[in-house]
This record gives sequence, C-alpha cells and structure tokens, in this order.
Amino acid sequence: MSDEKAVVLLSGGIDSSTTLVLAKSEGFEPCAISFDYNQRHKIELNFAKRFVKVIGVKEHLIVKFDLRRIGGSSLTSDMEVPKREEVKLDEIPMTYVPARNTIFLSFALAWAEVINASSIFIGANVIDYSGYPDCRPEYLNAFEHMANLATKASVEGKIRFKIIAPLINMKKSEIIKKGVEIGLDYSLTWSCYDPQIFEEEDVTKPNKIRKILKPCKKCDSCLLRAKGFIEAGIKDPLPDYIFYESFDY
Repeated sequence: MSDEKAVVLLSGGIDSSTTLVLAKSEGFEPCAISFDYNQRHKIELNFAKRFVKVIGVKEHLIVKFDLRRIGGSSLTSDMEVPKREEVKLDEIPMTYVPARNTIFLSFALAWAEVINASSIFIGANVIDYSGYPDCRPEYLNAFEHMANLATKASVEGKIRFKIIAPLINMKKSEIIKKGVEIGLDYSLTWSCYDPQIFEEEDVTKPNKIRKILKPCKKCDSCLLRAKGFIEAGIKDPLPDYIFYESFDY
C-alpha cells in the first residue's frame, strides 16, 4: 500500500471505472483523466464526473479536443453506429476511433510526468471486447517502452513509467464480479455508444417537456455489458431510462 499518485484513464464505462477503484484499493491516489473528443456518446463524461464525486477522487482532468475533424469512426462522424447483427466478428468495427488510445495515453503520460506519477492505469481488455488493436498487450508494452524513451523524467532516471492494465485478460463477467466485490456501484457507469434521447411531457409540470436518456441496447458495447451481467449472475443496476436533466453539468 502507498499514497503514490497514479493517472487513471476514465471514460465512465465499466472497465475504466473498475480500474480506477482497483487502483484506489491498491493504495494509489487515483488522478482521473477523461476526454471530450466530440464523441457521439459524450454523455459518458457526465457519468465520469458523477463517478469521481461519489468515489472521492481529488483530481479529475477533462481534456477537450475534436476528433470529428479527423473522423474515420461512427463515434466521431455521422456514420451510424453498427448494431451487433451488422458487425462482422473477424473485422475491426466502425466504432474503432483511429489512434484513440495512443492519443489518450499520450495526454496521460504528459500529466503523469508533470505530477510525478510513475503508474498509468488503463481499463483495456482483450477477452470480451470489440477487437480494437490499441487494447492489446503488445500495444501497451510498446507504448510503455516508448514512454520511457520519450520523456525528460525517464531519460534523466527520475521515473520509470509503467502502463498498468489490470483487466487485460478478464472476461466482462469477471470484471463485474470483481467490481461488486470491492464495492463498485455499476449504476454510476455508462456503456452505450449510441445513446437515445427522447422528449416527453412532464405530467407533474404542465407545458414542461423533459428529456429521457436510454441506452440503445443494440450496439456492441451495450451487448457486451448485458452479456457480462448475465454471465456474472448479477442484475445490471443501470436504470432503463434516466432523466437527462438530473445530471450535474
């Protein structure tokens, strides 16, 4: 156990949230970093913001940039998010965002160097996942090697950076069981790539329209989440719908 700071990539989903709680349970002081890259499912940032407040994370950095100017993904363009029946299992799906983890880890590395944190946690997984190439162990090992070649702190021998992916070889059901075991409330997490927002009349307030947020339950991320909870034998605590205005912006 230690009070060492660790930078933790936090999207607001199951894997990254579990990773943050694991880092905290191991005695690290987690410094969460999230990304507003103009993604289709930007609602995940609201979950990330709420999560760090509930968990008690002192530092939460949100880095903003626009990957829609590059495109190449259904998450950063107007292309439709493919549903599971449309996804070929032997192909990398269109939800892959070009170089996303490389971009994210680069920001995390820069922040880690500034705050003197040698450990960078990421919730990458290669068992129940969509097949993204930047989630594989060989990629993470290569990035770690690069990180220790490319930074002033490592070249001067002050820090040896480590990329830590504690969930890399775990099934989604195993991740969920582990999270529940250490007290994680998964109603605080979001997985859907294609959030559905509806408007309806608020019967309690005449002439008042309210927005309702629902997961699509058909995209790859939704189905992997559902599969994980079913195999874990645990009911997903995320409500079927959420009042959009209930979020703290």
